[in-house]
Amino acid sequence: MKLDREQAALVVVDVQEAFRKAVPDFGEVAAAAGTLAEGAASLGVPVIVTEQYPQGLGRTVPEVAEHLPEGTEPLEKVRFSAAEADGFDLDGRGQAIVCGVEAHVCVSQTVLDLLDRGIEVHLATDAVGSRTEENRSLGIHKAEQAGAVLTSVETALFELLRGSDAPEFKQVQGLVK
Repeated sequence: MKLDREQAALVVVDVQEAFRKAVPDFGEVAAAAGTLAEGAASLGVPVIVTEQYPQGLGRTVPEVAEHLPEGTEPLEKVRFSAAEADGFDLDGRGQAIVCGVEAHVCVSQTVLDLLDRGIEVHLATDAVGSRTEENRSLGIHKAEQAGAVLTSVETALFELLRGSDAPEFKQVQGLVK
């Protein structure tokens, strides 16, 4: 159940402008998702970003968008699960690190769909939010009960690094300080 940079992909679900005022601690969630995206990219881990109905909910926030690998284009969707977005492809990878908004809707359905496909899911709980704490907790609990591994941004990044001898160690360490 350890993350492996050759097997993992990062899925950032719907960290969009409309949620900025609706989700408590949105700034922390967005910053954590941005850190995870930058760290994953520096380790060569593919990053997939989705936007739920961007015409109404806005685009991916700068706290995340500015840390995406060059050329990463968010996948627009109207289905709640990111795994149902046109163009969604883990490129044969068997692990997904998932973060985003909202824990009990889009994040939850994404986690469940990935698990159903046989993907090992790691949910970065410090990079997950909902409009209420009750719904956030419910979404995280449901994901764990279904088989997702709960993790944090720092835990995930250091698991991908494997050791301080990794060439990217100083860069990743700087992201989580």
